[in-house]
Amino acid sequence: MSEFEPAYGFARVHHVQLSVPPGGEAASRAFWQDALGMQERPKPPVLAARGGCWFAGGGVEVHVGVEAQFVPARKAHPALLISGLKNLAARLEEHGVAVEWDEDFPGHERFYAHDPFGNRIEFLEPQSDS
Repeated sequence: MSEFEPAYGFARVHHVQLSVPPGGEAASRAFWQDALGMQERPKPPVLAARGGCWFAGGGVEVHVGVEAQFVPARKAHPALLISGLKNLAARLEEHGVAVEWDEDFPGHERFYAHDPFGNRIEFLEPQSDS
């Protein structure tokens, strides 16, 4: 037990936000909705006025926000646990998205892909004990 006992607890990540350049909503939909199969969620009107879009699927929520001085996140990235990782990789490739497999995370199969704006996204699945 730690000397410091916080009076709060972490429950889960509510969402991950990624930045896109102004006007990037259509390409975001093509990636998150069409290629990945997530569902677009409506933004509250006060937030919708800012642009961007929200996507959810399987307990994962990604918010895509417009940033005027956009720079892609090439190192910082969300890591999404997936079941059926190889099927997802094939689906992404069918949609023209390159996947980069990486074997350096013990106990997991994983790959990286980039959204249409260069943001890095990690997809991983625990390896089965077969």
